Amino acid sequence: MGMLTSSRSRGKKYRPVAEINVTPFVDVMLVLLIIFMVTAPLLAVGVPVDLPKTKASQISADEPPLVISVQNSGKIFLQEMEIAPDQIIPRLVAIQNANANLRIFVRGDRLVAYGEIIELMGRIQSAGFERVALVAQLPQ
Repeated sequence: MGMLTSSRSRGKKYRPVAEINVTPFVDVMLVLLIIFMVTAPLLAVGVPVDLPKTKASQISADEPPLVISVQNSGKIFLQEMEIAPDQIIPRLVAIQNANANLRIFVRGDRLVAYGEIIELMGRIQSAGFERVALVAQLPQ
Protein backbone atom coordinates (compact mmCIF):
# COMPACT_ATOMS: atom_id res chain seq x y z
CA MET A 1 0.00 0.00 0.00
CA GLY A 2 1.32 3.34 -0.88
CA MET A 3 0.83 6.61 0.87
CA LEU A 4 -1.56 8.99 -0.63
CA THR A 5 -0.39 12.56 -0.48
CA SER A 6 -1.67 15.50 -2.32
CA SER A 7 0.53 17.85 -4.22
CA ARG A 8 -0.72 20.63 -1.98
CA SER A 9 0.78 19.27 1.22
CA ARG A 10 4.17 18.77 -0.41
CA GLY A 11 4.49 22.41 -1.39
CA LYS A 12 3.52 23.93 1.99
CA LYS A 13 6.29 25.48 3.98
CA TYR A 14 5.97 25.62 7.72
CA ARG A 15 6.66 29.02 9.16
CA PRO A 16 7.76 29.48 12.77
CA VAL A 17 5.28 31.04 15.17
CA ALA A 18 6.18 34.68 15.71
CA GLU A 19 4.42 35.02 19.06
CA ILE A 20 6.16 35.07 22.44
CA ASN A 21 4.75 32.83 25.11
CA VAL A 22 4.53 35.13 28.14
CA THR A 23 2.95 32.62 30.52
CA PRO A 24 6.29 31.49 32.07
CA PHE A 25 7.35 35.12 32.40
CA VAL A 26 4.13 36.03 34.24
CA ASP A 27 4.51 33.00 36.52
CA VAL A 28 8.05 34.01 37.50
CA MET A 29 7.03 37.63 38.09
CA LEU A 30 4.15 36.59 40.37
CA VAL A 31 6.45 34.36 42.41
CA LEU A 32 8.99 37.20 42.75
CA LEU A 33 6.22 39.60 43.76
CA ILE A 34 5.10 37.26 46.53
CA ILE A 35 8.69 36.79 47.73
CA PHE A 36 9.27 40.55 47.92
CA MET A 37 5.95 41.14 49.66
CA VAL A 38 6.87 38.61 52.33
CA THR A 39 10.49 39.72 52.85
CA ALA A 40 10.05 43.52 52.66
CA PRO A 41 8.69 43.92 56.22
CA LEU A 42 11.59 41.83 57.52
CA LEU A 43 14.19 44.22 56.09
CA ALA A 44 13.37 47.05 58.50
CA VAL A 45 15.61 47.37 61.54
CA GLY A 46 13.75 45.89 64.48
CA VAL A 47 15.32 47.72 67.44
CA PRO A 48 12.58 49.77 69.14
CA VAL A 49 13.66 53.41 69.36
CA ASP A 50 11.41 56.43 69.98
CA LEU A 51 12.69 58.77 67.25
CA PRO A 52 12.34 62.54 67.41
CA LYS A 53 10.12 64.12 64.76
CA THR A 54 11.28 66.48 62.00
CA LYS A 55 9.89 68.21 58.92
CA ALA A 56 12.93 67.48 56.72
CA SER A 57 12.44 65.48 53.54
CA GLN A 58 13.28 61.80 53.26
CA ILE A 59 16.61 60.61 51.88
CA SER A 60 16.32 58.35 48.86
CA ALA A 61 19.17 56.06 47.85
CA ASP A 62 19.93 52.88 45.97
CA GLU A 63 21.78 50.89 48.62
CA PRO A 64 20.39 50.24 52.09
CA PRO A 65 22.37 52.06 54.78
CA LEU A 66 23.99 50.60 57.86
CA VAL A 67 21.94 51.59 60.92
CA ILE A 68 23.36 52.23 64.39
CA SER A 69 20.66 52.56 67.05
CA VAL A 70 21.03 53.97 70.56
CA GLN A 71 18.30 53.02 73.01
CA ASN A 72 17.22 55.03 76.02
CA SER A 73 18.91 52.46 78.28
CA GLY A 74 22.27 53.24 76.64
CA LYS A 75 22.51 50.01 74.63
CA ILE A 76 23.99 50.42 71.15
CA PHE A 77 22.93 48.23 68.23
CA LEU A 78 24.59 47.71 64.85
CA GLN A 79 21.61 46.82 62.66
CA GLU A 80 19.78 44.47 65.11
CA MET A 81 22.80 43.13 67.00
CA GLU A 82 23.82 44.66 70.32
CA ILE A 83 27.43 45.83 70.29
CA ALA A 84 29.84 47.26 72.84
CA PRO A 85 30.74 50.94 72.28
CA ASP A 86 34.43 50.13 71.82
CA GLN A 87 33.64 47.56 69.10
CA ILE A 88 31.72 49.90 66.79
CA ILE A 89 34.68 51.33 64.85
CA PRO A 90 36.44 47.97 64.19
CA ARG A 91 33.15 46.47 62.94
CA LEU A 92 32.48 49.46 60.69
CA VAL A 93 36.00 49.27 59.24
CA ALA A 94 35.50 45.57 58.49
CA ILE A 95 32.15 46.29 56.81
CA GLN A 96 33.62 49.21 54.85
CA ASN A 97 36.29 46.91 53.38
CA ALA A 98 33.45 44.99 51.70
CA ASN A 99 31.44 48.10 50.73
CA ALA A 100 33.37 51.27 49.87
CA ASN A 101 30.20 53.42 49.57
CA LEU A 102 29.02 52.69 53.09
CA ARG A 103 26.30 55.01 54.41
CA ILE A 104 25.70 55.04 58.15
CA PHE A 105 22.48 56.20 59.78
CA VAL A 106 22.47 56.91 63.53
CA ARG A 107 19.11 56.47 65.26
CA GLY A 108 18.87 57.78 68.79
CA ASP A 109 15.98 57.48 71.20
CA ARG A 110 14.28 60.78 71.92
CA LEU A 111 15.31 60.60 75.60
CA VAL A 112 19.01 59.93 74.95
CA ALA A 113 21.15 63.01 75.56
CA TYR A 114 22.01 64.88 72.38
CA GLY A 115 25.67 64.96 73.41
CA GLU A 116 25.89 61.17 73.48
CA ILE A 117 24.57 60.88 69.93
CA ILE A 118 26.91 63.61 68.65
CA GLU A 119 29.85 61.98 70.46
CA LEU A 120 29.06 58.67 68.76
CA MET A 121 28.78 60.38 65.36
CA GLY A 122 32.09 62.19 66.02
CA ARG A 123 33.87 58.92 66.79
CA ILE A 124 32.48 57.39 63.60
CA GLN A 125 33.51 60.39 61.49
CA SER A 126 36.97 60.60 63.07
CA ALA A 127 37.51 56.97 62.01
CA GLY A 128 37.22 58.11 58.38
CA PHE A 129 33.54 57.56 57.63
CA GLU A 130 32.15 60.56 55.75
CA ARG A 131 28.58 59.47 55.01
CA VAL A 132 27.06 59.61 58.51
CA ALA A 133 23.55 60.98 59.11
CA LEU A 134 20.99 61.26 61.90
CA VAL A 135 17.60 59.62 61.49
CA ALA A 136 14.41 61.27 62.70
CA GLN A 137 10.76 60.33 62.37
CA LEU A 138 8.67 62.34 59.92
CA PRO A 139 5.49 63.87 61.33
CA GLN A 140 2.28 61.98 60.55
